[in-house]
Amino acid sequence: MSPHRQTPDPDIARLVRSDSWDRLAAILNSLHPADIADVIDDAPRDAHERLFSLLNDELKPDVLAELEAAAGADVLESMTASEISHIVEDMAPDDAADVLGDMPDEQSKRVLELMKCGESQDISKLLEYDEESAGGIMTTDVVAMSENQTVQEALDAIAYMDEGEPFYHAHIVDPDDKLIGHVDIWELLRERNKTRPLGELVHRDFVAASVFMDQEDVAHLISQYDLNVVPVIDARGRLVGRITADDIMDVIEEEASEDILRLAGSDDEELENPSLLKSCAVRLPWLFITLLGGFVTSVLLKQFHAQIGNMQLVMLAYFVPIVLAMGGNAGIQSSTLVVRRLALDDIEHRNILSLLSREILVGIIMGAICGILISLWVRFMIGTETTAPATRLASVVGIALCSAMTFAVAFGALVPIALDRFSIDPAVASGPFVTITNDISALLIYFGITVLLATRLLG
Repeated sequence: MSPHRQTPDPDIARLVRSDSWDRLAAILNSLHPADIADVIDDAPRDAHERLFSLLNDELKPDVLAELEAAAGADVLESMTASEISHIVEDMAPDDAADVLGDMPDEQSKRVLELMKCGESQDISKLLEYDEESAGGIMTTDVVAMSENQTVQEALDAIAYMDEGEPFYHAHIVDPDDKLIGHVDIWELLRERNKTRPLGELVHRDFVAASVFMDQEDVAHLISQYDLNVVPVIDARGRLVGRITADDIMDVIEEEASEDILRLAGSDDEELENPSLLKSCAVRLPWLFITLLGGFVTSVLLKQFHAQIGNMQLVMLAYFVPIVLAMGGNAGIQSSTLVVRRLALDDIEHRNILSLLSREILVGIIMGAICGILISLWVRFMIGTETTAPATRLASVVGIALCSAMTFAVAFGALVPIALDRFSIDPAVASGPFVTITNDISALLIYFGITVLLATRLLG
C-alpha cells in the first residue's frame, strides 16, 4: 500500500545540499509517490539518481510513472536493463509503455526481452500504437467475461484477479472477444440471484473508443457521456483495453499546455530542455515570420507616408499604431475562442457559416464602437492642424478602424477552421500567423480607406 499523501518536507532541498541521505530516505519513503516524484523533479539534476535509489522497491514503479521526462531519463540512464525490467514489470501496462517508449529502441528491446513473456507482450502491443491515440494511452488490464457466466462465477473470478488498478465494470464479450456490453460491479454485488447469467444483466447500449481514435477525441467522449472508464476496441470490435478518467485528466492537461505553447510559438520541448540555444531554436522560426511581416508593413508605411505627405495630411500617420494594435488584438481574440471551441469539439460542419457570421457581426459592433471613440480622439488631436475639415477626417479614421477590426475578427475565426479542415492543429499557426496577417491587412485597409476618402474630401 502506498504511503498517505502529505506535504513534502520543506527542508528536503537543504538536506539534498547537505548530503543528508539517511534523513532523506526516511522522509521520501513516508510520502505519496506523486509527492516523491515532485521532490525528484525539483531536485538538482545530479541528485535524481541518488534520490530514486533511496526508495523502497515497492515505491519505485509508482514514482517512475509519475516522474517528468527529464528526471525519468536521468534515473533510467543510471540503471541496467535488468534493473529496469524488474521495476517495469510492477507497473501498469500503459505506464510501462510510456517509460519504454521514451527510451532508445535498443535499450527498450533489451528490457522487454528480460521481462516475463505475458507482460512484455502486452507492453509490446501498446508500443505499436501512436502515443497520442487511444491505443497509446490505454491499459490492457481489463476484466472480460462471457455472457454465459453466472453472477457467482463472475464474483469468484474477480476475487482471484491480480489487477493493479481498480475497475468499475466487467466487460462482456462473445466467444470471438467482441465487446457486447458491460455489467457494473455494483450490480453484481447487489444481485440476489447469484445463478443469474450475466447476459441478462449486460448493458448492450455502450460507448467505446476505437484503438486508433485520437486522445483528444477520447477525452471528449468521456466528458460528453460522463464516464469513469471507456473500453477500447480494435477494427473488428474486439476488446483490447480500457482508458480511465484519471488517464484522460493527464491528456487534457497535456493538450491544453501544448495548445498554449503553440499559440505562443513554442512547444513542450522547451520546458523539458534548459538549453538556451534550444529555446532560441524553438522560438525564432515564428519570430522570423513576424520579422518578415514587419518588412512588408515598413514598405507599406513608406508608401502611406508618401501619399499623405503629398496631401499635407501627415497627422493621419499618428493613428497607425492604434489601428494595428486594435486589429491584431481583435483577431487574436477571435482565433483564440475558435481554437478553444475546436479543442472542445464544439463546432459542427453545418454551424461554420453561422459561427463566421456571428464573428463578423461581433467585429462590426466592436469596430463601430471603437471607430466612434477614435473619431472623437482624432477630432481632439488634430484640432486646427489641417485646413481640411477635422470632423470629416476623424470620420475617415473611424471608418478605417471599424473596417480593419471587422476583417481581423473574421480572418481570426477563419484561419483555425481552415487549418482544422486540413487536419493541421489550429494552435500551430493561429497566433503568429493571425497577428502578422492582421497587421498587414489592417495597414492596407487603413491606407486604402484614408487615402481614398481623404482624396475625395480634399477634392
